Amino acid sequence: VQLQASGGGLVQAGGSLRLSCVAFGRAFSSMVMSWFRQAPGKDRDFVAAIDASGVRTSHADSVKGRLTISRDNAKSTAYLQMNSLEPEDTAVYYCAASYYARSFPPKQSTYDYWGRGTQVTVSS
Repeated sequence: VQLQASGGGLVQAGGSLRLSCVAFGRAFSSMVMSWFRQAPGKDRDFVAAIDASGVRTSHADSVKGRLTISRDNAKSTAYLQMNSLEPEDTAVYYCAASYYARSFPPKQSTYDYWGRGTQVTVSS
């Protein structure tokens, strides 16, 4: 499976972006999809996850109400809608996929596939 993330860029505080993650290879509709982010000098942190059917989601407290994960199984694509962006949201955003997760959201160490990341920069 290859994951290709896109949609990052430079935006002013309060602005919006939508990230996309397209999966190539295996049955997308069987995978839990998630977004993580890593700011310079910091660990990679969980942002949001969505189960295979798209019914259940989980979001980090720091992004609730501003960032929203969704998916379109017909397009093999997961999305992260980012509204009311803050400078603290500046990071490289990664999408990840899990086939065999035993928990929801899956532990970071259990993801099977990772995308390369897309840079999001929010200016104040």
